[in-house]
Amino acid sequence: MSSDIPAPKHVPVMLQRCMDALAPALAEPGAVVVDATLGLGGHSEAILTQFPGARLVAVDRDPAALKLSGERLARFGDRATLVHAVYDEIPQVLDDLGIARVQGVLFDLGVSSMQLDEADRGFAYAQDAPLDMRMDQTRGLSAAEVLNTYSHGDLARILKVYGEERFAGKIASVILREREKEPFTNSARLVELVRNAIPAATRRTGGNPAKRTFQALRIEVNGELEVLDRAIPGALERLALGGRIVVMSYQSLEDRLVKQYFQAGATNTAPPGLPIVPEEHQPWLKLLTRGAELATEEEIEENRRAAPVRLRVAERIRETRG
Repeated sequence: MSSDIPAPKHVPVMLQRCMDALAPALAEPGAVVVDATLGLGGHSEAILTQFPGARLVAVDRDPAALKLSGERLARFGDRATLVHAVYDEIPQVLDDLGIARVQGVLFDLGVSSMQLDEADRGFAYAQDAPLDMRMDQTRGLSAAEVLNTYSHGDLARILKVYGEERFAGKIASVILREREKEPFTNSARLVELVRNAIPAATRRTGGNPAKRTFQALRIEVNGELEVLDRAIPGALERLALGGRIVVMSYQSLEDRLVKQYFQAGATNTAPPGLPIVPEEHQPWLKLLTRGAELATEEEIEENRRAAPVRLRVAERIRETRG
């Protein structure tokens, strides 16, 4: 049997765990849930299937992802609204739709499976491809432009901060030297240069030595941490009383940001020693995960992309004035 709808290329990470975390908030008919990272639409499809009374608002910055997901979710009709936007624009998206509060928000951060699988996007260091790495190829600097134009100091900074790369300065020096000979265009050359810049003893452990450099470039090209730093408080602000937010992070920098915002909302801010804590100082978030949850060994065996995931869930337990 043929179909125009593409077969899903992957199993969404921690799918049922996400659905279980959202379920109490989506029980009432008319509940609105935001999928902040639509991708191929796996989580969105599960939400619409498992919660037949829910309405979905899904955003993605990648026009190709929106097209594929639009076909996948077409059968749900007007229960699904798909918007071309970055996830720090969610408050504006909701305002445009006339939605004040939502009952659920889901973030599945990092690169989508489609972006990793499409060789010509340049996200994967395992295959030679143009050094693009933009999630939205209609705007912004590509990874090649970053490599060919940034100063030594800026390159070293992003490699150290975003890639947590110990040899950031050395790699930046090699990049500057090599781009004088020929500008960077493809990933294979960069992979080789990074490998040669790192001491042999270090190369023997920790997987592909270019992994950290590629992560740093991707975060820089897409402004991922700056966007996330706006997106989490923006999403929390629109969460209704009893609403739940689920965030899956794939590297420590993202998870640290999410943790900070969740803990801030779950902390009593009253000065110590008060006999009664005034309402405005009481926590307004409840943390529903102990630390960050990891994928099970079984899931990682089935889906290697689940290996680095860190999942956190919080519920809004009090309205805040402001």
